[in-house]
Amino acid sequence: MSQGRFVFSPSALRSLERDKELLEREQSQRRLAAPAVTSYFLRKEVREKSIAWSHGSPQRPALICKDLVVQNALYTGDLEALRQLFPKGAPVNLVIQPEGGDMIWVNKGGLWSLAYEQELTTPLHITAGRGFTECLRLLLLRGANVDLAPGGTTALHEACEECQGECAKLLLSYGANANAVNEDGLMPLHVCTELESIECAKHLLQFGAAVNGRSLEEDDSPLHVACRHGLPDHVSLYLRYGAHLEHHNDEGKSPLNAACSQPQEKATLGRYYQVCQQLVEAGAKVGTEDLQHQTPLHMSCKNVNPDVVDLMLKNGAHVNDMCYGGNAPMHNVLKEVAYKPEHEPERVVQALLNYGSIRVWPGALPQVLKYCCTSPRVIEVLLNAYDRLKITEAWVEAVPPEVFKQHQGFYESVFALTQTPRSLQHLARFKLRNYLEGRLTKVVPKLDLPNFLKKYLLLDFRDYVH
Repeated sequence: MSQGRFVFSPSALRSLERDKELLEREQSQRRLAAPAVTSYFLRKEVREKSIAWSHGSPQRPALICKDLVVQNALYTGDLEALRQLFPKGAPVNLVIQPEGGDMIWVNKGGLWSLAYEQELTTPLHITAGRGFTECLRLLLLRGANVDLAPGGTTALHEACEECQGECAKLLLSYGANANAVNEDGLMPLHVCTELESIECAKHLLQFGAAVNGRSLEEDDSPLHVACRHGLPDHVSLYLRYGAHLEHHNDEGKSPLNAACSQPQEKATLGRYYQVCQQLVEAGAKVGTEDLQHQTPLHMSCKNVNPDVVDLMLKNGAHVNDMCYGGNAPMHNVLKEVAYKPEHEPERVVQALLNYGSIRVWPGALPQVLKYCCTSPRVIEVLLNAYDRLKITEAWVEAVPPEVFKQHQGFYESVFALTQTPRSLQHLARFKLRNYLEGRLTKVVPKLDLPNFLKKYLLLDFRDYVH
């Protein structure tokens, strides 16, 4: 045996394991036996104590409250009831365990059983999260610990998450820590994720919240969060307070990457465009890549946001950059056409081609037609990037009968090209576009031509091919 070492026998190790289990069980039982408080106990405390606690005195340890009378008054915002339950001198630093929630497996005395998960909260959390400002004020006047966080989050987090601006301001005025970190590693600014939370964000910054504070797990700044949730007012606010534009989180995303990569519903496209516009105007780099070498253009094409795509292209985004998976922006949008027709994917395809995007290999056109046939305008703009087309039976078979019937006029014009060459007008357009490739969007608007011809050169939609 080497010096300084001691080898335990198997029996000694088993004995140590049993002692450890007994100790853990005793600690668990002591926690369950923590003092509980009822409304009667609250009133008894007042009767027995003639001297009220001062605001600056040390806080008493939090008591566990399971009294439904107390909980009902808090959850309904009953101010008069709370005045009776929490008179001067009453203990207000209570931990409340509301029943219900998700079922979880709990080990009790070596046996596993299903029980409701207990989420710890406090009177401050309840009133702050529900916007009961006067009830919250009463509790603070009674000396409630403004930063008490038995469940891993503060009342200020709760107020900001629920967009309760007045409650957030009140908590801050009573000394709440504007940079407190919850159990998920988030500061209050990080939980301002709704449009209505803008007032909370303003109050937080006024009381010293760190505009560039980073979350512990994702290394997100508040600007990342605002961009990811499409919050233009928050973005404007954070930029005024000096938010960093090029901080990259753990995924390698800048705030602009975060905005473009977030899945977007049609109703939110405008909000994300406003966010991206503000970032670009403030100097954000449109070519910055995340860990997968995806640029904002890649992701805005994947999410099919035509206005953001235009914004990226007009500000110098490279139209043919490949990401780590070998996809260019054109690949990304074509994969989404069938799923987001209401986003106008044809506008994205049109913009990419006008800025010099690679085209689909002609042999793959039937496959593209199969997956994108529900959007005739996408097919139109793709086909108008070629001077000739070799249309076969595979093209006809790629369009289901119900889709053909719905867009019969367009697909008849396509299949008519089986025996007919492209028109002279189109061939002239093709020749000029090839000559101006990469400069189309700069040169065409300056040409002394009628507007309808300029639009024609830039692949304007006609709902047929010729």
